[in-house]
Parts: sequence; structure tokens; C-alpha cells
Amino acid sequence: MTHDRDRLPYRPCAGAMLINRDGLVFVGRRAETPAEGGGLPWQMPQGGIDAGETPEAAARRELYEETSVSSIELLAEAPDWYSYDIPDDLASGRFQRKWRGQTQKWCAYRFLGQDSEINILSPGGGHHKAEFAEWRWERLANLPGLVVAFKRPVYEQVCAAFAHLAVPQ
Repeated sequence: MTHDRDRLPYRPCAGAMLINRDGLVFVGRRAETPAEGGGLPWQMPQGGIDAGETPEAAARRELYEETSVSSIELLAEAPDWYSYDIPDDLASGRFQRKWRGQTQKWCAYRFLGQDSEINILSPGGGHHKAEFAEWRWERLANLPGLVVAFKRPVYEQVCAAFAHLAVPQ
């Protein structure tokens, strides 16, 4: 990271951990961004917090915009904000000029619907661009190993904060 980028603020974002009745967590494989080694990374839904929006409302909105899921129950909000820097080789456009990375507030939700509610290819009733090319339910302990390296420490913290919630119901 260049010295100039070190002085930039973090973009405020929210993330959503969606946990099903079996205690498994939703992950989606990114549609457009190659990961290290040429593969496409997996991640949970996340995105920017709009002006005047609470982190929980943003997490709920991002979850819907990326998965079409609205049948949820809030289980917990992470106690802390977790941050990561965007690597220089990935920082372009607004990240290069405006932010050094992201600081995120995460929320955990219980998925109350059926898998058929999940629509990643035409999310949010078809009003949003597809963020994911595929999805699956995954064990919480496996999540940090599925994401790009620069997000791994955040995922480790999020998984630690919500580990007690990812249990069968």
C-alpha cells in the first residue's frame, strides 16, 4: 500500500451472516472477481452503508439485494467493527482515490425460509446486478479458508463472534 493510501479512511460497510436451521452459513462465489490462483472467491453478502442507514438495516438490505432473501430473524450484531485494506493491485476507481479499504459491522441472521427463496442470479426481484455466480451452505469453521487472503482476518473475527449461533435448530 502506498503512503498516500494509508491516510485514506475506510469505507463503512455492513455484512450479513445467514445461518440456516442446520447451523450452516450461506456463502456465494463472486461472479466477476478472480481470486489468488485464478479461482473465484467465496464470501458472505456485504456492501456499503447508505447515508442515514444503520448497519443492521444495511446488512438486511445487502442480503436482500444479493440473495433475494427476506425471511430472516436477527440473531446478533457483532460487538466490533472489523477492517481490512484493499491491496494496491486491486484498488482502482473509488477505492484508489477515496478509501484505503473497508470497515464492516456484521449481523447474524437465522434463515426462516426455504432454499427456493434464494435467488442469486436475479436478486432483489431482478432489480439488482448479480454479485454471485453460485452459492452453497457451508460450515462456519470453513469460511475463512474460502475467502481472499486480505479478508481472512475479518472472517476469522466474524466467525469467532458468531460461532455460538451457527448450530442446528
